[in-house]
Amino acid sequence: MTEAKKSDQTRQRILDVGRSLVLRHGFSGVGLSRILSESGVPKGSFYYYFASKEAFGTAMLADYVEAYLDRVDALIAAPGTAGDKLDSFWDAWLSQSSAPGIASACLVVKLGSEVADLSETMRETLDQGVDALVARIAQLLRQGAEDGTVRVLENPETTARMLYAKWLGAAVLAKLARSDAPLRMARAETSAQLSPTGGQFPT
Repeated sequence: MTEAKKSDQTRQRILDVGRSLVLRHGFSGVGLSRILSESGVPKGSFYYYFASKEAFGTAMLADYVEAYLDRVDALIAAPGTAGDKLDSFWDAWLSQSSAPGIASACLVVKLGSEVADLSETMRETLDQGVDALVARIAQLLRQGAEDGTVRVLENPETTARMLYAKWLGAAVLAKLARSDAPLRMARAETSAQLSPTGGQFPT
């Protein structure tokens, strides 16, 4: 194994371990010493990979956004109707018996408010990631209108952003309630909103 390869793997291990800790404790609640200890990396080596904790946080968020968007791109590229792909995306927010849902591992839910006040570069990284995701949702909404699996929308971009806001809010409420009921309500409302047959919103 080359030194460059080992360096890349070590850097990725720090990012992966750091993300896991941040999801549980928040960014401010996790010190560098704990990240490095659980990564098995000597403290003095940290600055070889990251100039500061903020630089680490920005890299962690960029890594998270890239992986998330790669999964969404794979979903978009897969066979099937746009409506089915949207259904799969919304369903992924919900925890299943075999795996946790998106909401439980979402760094936007966990860090959105915290990093907005803490770090401009971290805020920008998350904000740009959200914009990229919303653009992909809008793409599926347009494709769904074309293939007849989603109702025709006047402004798919605006609808995509409001849908994401709905799900983000539902994820926050689900964490507060320690219940997936808000997410399941969002799922039912989203299905009604996008139904090509004009379904009614649940009451």
